Amino acid sequence: MRVVIVTESFPPDVNGVAHCALQTARHLVDRGHAPLVVAPASPKSPASPKSAASAKPPASPKSVPAPADSPFSAPPGWEDAHGRGGEPVAGKRADASAPCPVVRVPSLPLPGYPQVRVALPSRRVAAAITEHRADIVHLASPFVLGVRGMAAAARLGIPAVAVYQTDLAGYARTYMGAGEATAWRRIRSVHAAADRTLAPSSAALADLEAHGVPRVRLWPRGVDTVRFRPGHRDERLRRELAPGGELIVGYVGRLAPEKHIELLAGACGLDGVRVVVVGDGPSGTTLRGALPGAVFLGRRTGDELARIFASLDVFVHTGPFETFCQTVQEAMASGVPVVAPAAGGPLDLVAHGRTGLLVPPRDAGAVRDAVAALAADPGLRRAYGTAARDMVEGRTWAAVGDQLIGHYTDVLFARKPVAA
Repeated sequence: MRVVIVTESFPPDVNGVAHCALQTARHLVDRGHAPLVVAPASPKSPASPKSAASAKPPASPKSVPAPADSPFSAPPGWEDAHGRGGEPVAGKRADASAPCPVVRVPSLPLPGYPQVRVALPSRRVAAAITEHRADIVHLASPFVLGVRGMAAAARLGIPAVAVYQTDLAGYARTYMGAGEATAWRRIRSVHAAADRTLAPSSAALADLEAHGVPRVRLWPRGVDTVRFRPGHRDERLRRELAPGGELIVGYVGRLAPEKHIELLAGACGLDGVRVVVVGDGPSGTTLRGALPGAVFLGRRTGDELARIFASLDVFVHTGPFETFCQTVQEAMASGVPVVAPAAGGPLDLVAHGRTGLLVPPRDAGAVRDAVAALAADPGLRRAYGTAARDMVEGRTWAAVGDQLIGHYTDVLFARKPVAA
C-alpha cells in the first residue's frame, strides 16, 4: 500500500498526534508498505524546498513484507519514494526522526502557544499525494492541514481515513469560553467526508456519533512496552527528586490550561509527598506558583522519560478532555498506579479499584484524597502497578498498527465495488 499520512504535527514536536503519526509510519515500513508524511514545518524541521530534496533519507527499519499474493504488498516504485532513484516525491527531504520521506509545509506558531504550528496554504499537499501515487490518505487529527489533505483526496478520488485525536470542542470551551458548536461543525464537516473515522476510545466514539459523524470505528493507541517498563525504576533518581524519602507523585504532559494541572495543589500539601511535573507549555510559570514544593523537570523524552515514569510511586493525570491519554498508558506499562478523571480516554484505560483510581473531573479534593489513599497503602500501590502492567502487555504499537492496516483494507475493498 502507498499511504500518505497528512498530520497536524510530527517530530521533533512532542505530543500525542506527532507520536502516533511517527509510530504509524514506522509500522507501515515494517510491514513492507510505502508511507509518505506531510506535516507542518517547524524551526528544527524547516519547510521542504519546492523541488524534490536531493538528500537521501536514513535507512528504513528492516521490513516485514506482506505475503507475495497480498494486494497490499509493497508496490513497484517504493524505492523511488525513498529517494533511491526514479521519479521524486514533491518536496520530500531527509528527516532524522522519520522512517520515510517527509514533506514539510510552511507554517506559523499559534499565537500564545508557539509549541503548536499552524500550516499555511500550500499546493504541496495535493502534489505530494499525486506524486506518491497514494492508494489511501491517512489524516491525523485533521483540522487545518488535514482539511487540505481531505479536499485533495476527494478531488483525486482517493479514499481517506481520518483519525480523531484532539477534543477541539473542549479546547474551545477552555480558551474562549464558547465556540463548541463551531468546533463541532468543523469536526463534522471534515470527518463526514472521510471514508472512515477512527476514534481512540469508546468515549470519543460516542461523542462523534452523538454529533452526527458517520462511519466511526474504534482504533486505540499502542504503547512501547519495552521502553516503558518497571525495570527502569532508578533509586538514585528517586533520591534526587525526593531527598527526604517522600512518596513521588508525577504528572507528564503539556503544561496548558486545558490540562488543569493546578488540581495537584492539594497533593502538594500532603505530608510525605513530593509532586514532580514533567513537560513544558504556556502554563509553566503560573503552575510554579500554584504548586508549592513541586519539582519541575521540563520536557523529557526517550529513555530518560521512561526512567522517570518507572521511578514514580503514583501517576496523576488531571486533564478532562483527553480522547485517549497516552501518558496514562505509559505509566501503566511502567508498573505505576494511576489517578485520572473519569472522563474521556481514561475510562477505557484505568480499571477503577484494580489498576488505579478514577475521580470526578476537575475535583481537586478528589485528586488529593485519591493520592492520599494510595500514599497510605504500599501494598495497594504494588497490586495496582502490577495489574496495570499486565493490562497493557498486549497493547503494542505493532498490534494496533496491524489493526490500522485492517481498517485501510476495509476501506479500499469497500471502494472497489463503487469503482467497478
